[in-house]
Amino acid sequence: MWEILHDAGIDPAPERTSTTWADFLRSQADAMLACDFFETVTLGGSRVYGLAVIEHATRRIRILGTTPHPTASWVAQAARNLVMDLEDAGSRARFLIRDRDGKFPPCSMTCLRTRGSRSCSVASRCRE
Repeated sequence: MWEILHDAGIDPAPERTSTTWADFLRSQADAMLACDFFETVTLGGSRVYGLAVIEHATRRIRILGTTPHPTASWVAQAARNLVMDLEDAGSRARFLIRDRDGKFPPCSMTCLRTRGSRSCSVASRCRE
């Protein structure tokens, strides 16, 4: 985008010249987590799904568990365990980024949004 504007002779907005995108992301890294499922095949040939979360500030990856069939209750329990771990670690995470993958049951991450004063927002809203 910058190259397109630069080639057209359009300067960035004045308030954007002091803060770069990288600076912005670094300043928000403490508040962001991202999660996704990954699929793997075991030595026995069965497929299992793992749920992983990355803390952007530390780049620490947490494997929340694996299961051959992710269900709403399994994902919700993994999310509750994550919340307890983050609170024990003193994490300031407030936002969870996830995609709209069908393996995320609707509203399975609700407990992340109900952490009291440190409520997390799920990127894709639940439909109730």
